[in-house]
Amino acid sequence: MKIVGDFSEKDLWSPKAEDIMYRACQLACSQEGIPEERVEVSVTFASENEIRELNREYRGIDKTTDVLSFPQFEMDEEVPEEGPIFLGDVVICPEICRKQAEEYGHSIAREFTYLFIHSILHLLGYDHMDEDERKEMRLREKEILKTVLGKDEGDIQNG
Repeated sequence: MKIVGDFSEKDLWSPKAEDIMYRACQLACSQEGIPEERVEVSVTFASENEIRELNREYRGIDKTTDVLSFPQFEMDEEVPEEGPIFLGDVVICPEICRKQAEEYGHSIAREFTYLFIHSILHLLGYDHMDEDERKEMRLREKEILKTVLGKDEGDIQNG
């Protein structure tokens, strides 16, 4: 597994956070039958203005958001027999991550982990456009959070 990007936000990205991100991504991929050792994901931090511009350009929504996912691998495709499997790009807004952590009353690290997991699930084809999809995605987020952060951390308060 390979997670690449600019990890300049030191309160979000640390060796411990990196380990958690790897474990979360590995768990999500293995549960979907994707060989996690070959998975690659790109993570980028964007300012509120940058993420608003991306949201407007790619989703037609002219407002800020906490995280965007840009899938590169379609889950209905056959998994290649060899070589890297590039899932896609994760773009996280640190300012919104920090605000939400405060608003929901949990740590910045927990919020960052949640946003990363949420985005990875989008890269794996999950969505929350209708109630059934939302329930399924929230259940997966909760399971992964509990596994990588501990039993009490999986209690999703947001989104």
